Amino acid sequence: MLLSKVGCALLFVLCVGLAAASNVAQRQPGSLCERGEKIVFSCAVGKQAKIVSLCSSKELTKDRGYLKYRFGLPGKIELEYPKEQKLAREAFKYTHYFRYQVDYTTISFTLDGHEYMVSDDFNGEERPVHSAQELTITPPNKKDVTLKCHGRAKAQYGDLGDAFPDHKDFPEP
Repeated sequence: MLLSKVGCALLFVLCVGLAAASNVAQRQPGSLCERGEKIVFSCAVGKQAKIVSLCSSKELTKDRGYLKYRFGLPGKIELEYPKEQKLAREAFKYTHYFRYQVDYTTISFTLDGHEYMVSDDFNGEERPVHSAQELTITPPNKKDVTLKCHGRAKAQYGDLGDAFPDHKDFPEP
């Protein structure tokens, strides 16, 4: 009887481990995006090299598709927003400013009073050239927490203009 209980317990642990490994294997390398999703933005941040990812459906337009924010480690996602599938423009704000040698992009959302903003800034007019990719979290009535990307983020914003046709452009700096 004891042997069968131990065997069942080991089988359960093995199944849970395989399910977690399967979940990790379905993620794209260096991101928390699933195999069937596009990586909009992804990089490692902080001392523990946790990953911040913005993932979208293969098709992303104003009427179709979704955008998801995920934060954590493969197999251990700490925050996913939104939980349910909704149109990107219903869940996120997107701003973009571009001119020769300058490109600013932000994607943000608010959850439980905290504002989360993924930003990708490049200014080639400054000396030295300014380039920053980061996650900024603003808790209510507290100071911002900014986590800079380790190295260059994977980023592809091409579909966001279609998904957010009425997005606000940054004012010229």
